[in-house]
Amino acid sequence: MLLKPSWQLSATLTVLLVGAWLTLTLLRRAPGWRAFAREFSIVTGLLGLWQYVGRLVRTRSEGAFRRAHGIEDLQARLHLPSELSLQHAVLGHPLLVQAMNVYYATAHLNGMGLFLLWVWWMHRRRERVGDETAFRRVRNTVAATTLICLLVQMVPVAPPRLLPGYVDTALEYGQSVYGTYNDGLAAQLTAMPSVHVAWAFIVAWYVAEFAPRRWKWVGALHLVLTVLVVAATANHWWMDGIVAIGITGGVLAVQYGVRRLQRYQKSSGSRPALNPAASTMSTATSNSAPTR
Repeated sequence: MLLKPSWQLSATLTVLLVGAWLTLTLLRRAPGWRAFAREFSIVTGLLGLWQYVGRLVRTRSEGAFRRAHGIEDLQARLHLPSELSLQHAVLGHPLLVQAMNVYYATAHLNGMGLFLLWVWWMHRRRERVGDETAFRRVRNTVAATTLICLLVQMVPVAPPRLLPGYVDTALEYGQSVYGTYNDGLAAQLTAMPSVHVAWAFIVAWYVAEFAPRRWKWVGALHLVLTVLVVAATANHWWMDGIVAIGITGGVLAVQYGVRRLQRYQKSSGSRPALNPAASTMSTATSNSAPTR
């Protein structure tokens, strides 16, 4: 069953996970499942908060289309490929277009869910820096990136599919997760930045770090497909993805700096302290030694 991105679903999952965590904590049973319930209740809680707050801040349309045209002009000056040309290249292949629509609607949330489960079961004890495991590092990256994207999305920007000349491919084939513009205004003016691309970049980054060599390409393929799909279906501008990757890269850089600082502090604190009594005795022995 495919997960639908709604705050109600996230809130329900959070309540169930918190209930499981409290029950197992009181019973002092199944520490592994207890930790799982605790960590994933944080993930689903943050996701639900992002989705709910997003509904509140996505109700303004002032300037959304003007900014979209501004992004289109900027991309032309930067000589970036045209989303319109890419879309025209695939429109003549209905099965390909429908597959892209399915990928856009399902790979985003379901892919992140599967990725987090994989990190948890395979790599939750891979690294410890202070009290941080590999899973918590990934979780914090997802949370911080999504929060920053939400703050930027408070400025409404229309996606390409709402501009003249573009085709809303999902709506064309009855596969839209948004519906028509007038019915789905609250969710349709948050093109900048693309959380789809941000999450795909996170998956690609950590799969490259954690996965065996023969599987490292999976994350990169998911990122490439996501970028092409969001552009070909006219759901995002190229700049939406570029900004999303920049935000994620900044979060990763800050985390790297924090981990380096933690390692330095840990190594400094573990150095053996000089014993004053031993130092005094050594000095006294040296001074009392006969000279020739």
